[in-house]
Order: sequence, then structure tokens, then C-alpha cells
Amino acid sequence: MEQIAREHGARSVSLARDIEEATKLMTARRMAIPAMARVAPTTILEDATVPRSKLPEVVRFVQKTAEKYKLTVGTFGHFGDGNLHPTFLANERNPDELRRVHEAVTEIFSYAVELGGTISGEHGIGLTKKSFLPGAIGEINVRVLREIKRVLDPQGILNPGKIFDQQSSAGTPATHSAAN
Repeated sequence: MEQIAREHGARSVSLARDIEEATKLMTARRMAIPAMARVAPTTILEDATVPRSKLPEVVRFVQKTAEKYKLTVGTFGHFGDGNLHPTFLANERNPDELRRVHEAVTEIFSYAVELGGTISGEHGIGLTKKSFLPGAIGEINVRVLREIKRVLDPQGILNPGKIFDQQSSAGTPATHSAAN
């Protein structure tokens, strides 16, 4: 993996020689979000998965998209399974900036799906990705999922007001204040 990473332009590659070094590397990875939260008051962490062979292309696309919308983004993830976490650094009190984040995320999700990926690798769909689901799996499949929900939950008591309820609204990225 080190050789492949270097052949494809990795800026740096860190390999753990023992369990102690592996623990330090994992600790550094876990500190990514807290470190980014110091840059801006709001972090908007997204989740998309693409075929591993497309990772370099998608990382470049995320960066170009952030530049296009004049946004700051940090991208990390679980690259072994193709999972990316583009994390936008913004200010939730700036409606224009949040609009630009939403537009950037929309482009990133569309691109991930275009490349054979999906809009979630581990975080699920939920309310914040509800509006992206038809583009990812098609309207027919959304109707099938809605019908399965209706059959399994005819009284609508499981997760009321969530993804397959008509009255729920969604489609904006989740924001996380640095104060939380």
C-alpha cells in the first residue's frame, strides 16, 4: 500500500512499526475533527463512498468543488473501503455560506453516484440526506423502501417524522457547532 500511495503522489505515508505507533496514528486520525473545529465555528461532516480506484479523482473533485464555492474543506476517511468524509468548515450564522456548502455537497454526492458510489458509507441517510436519496437510488426504489416501511410499521410509530414520513422535511447538511 505504501508503494501504491507513493506511486500515485502521496505527500506522506506513515507506517506503524508496532502497536504503540499504530495507536498514535489512530489517535491523530481521531483528532481530525477537533482540529478542524478550531478553524471555524461549524463543521459539516459528510459521508460518501466510491470505488477505491476512484478515490484520488474524488478527493481532487472535492477540493475543486470547495474552491469553486469559496469554501474550506478537509477530507479524510476510511480509504480502504472507499469511504470519504469531506468536512466543510463554515459558520452556521452565515446563510450564504451554508447555501454554498449545500450546493457543494449536492455536487459531491452526484459525482460519487456517477462514479458508481453512494451517498453514505456508514452514517446512513436520515433527514439530512433525504433529498439526495432519489438521485442515488432512483424514485422507484425510494417508493419500494417507503412501502416496506408502511408494511412493517403500519401505525407509523417507528421513527415518526423521519425519512419516509410525508410531513418530514430535509435535505440540508447537518451542522455541528464547535461549541457542542
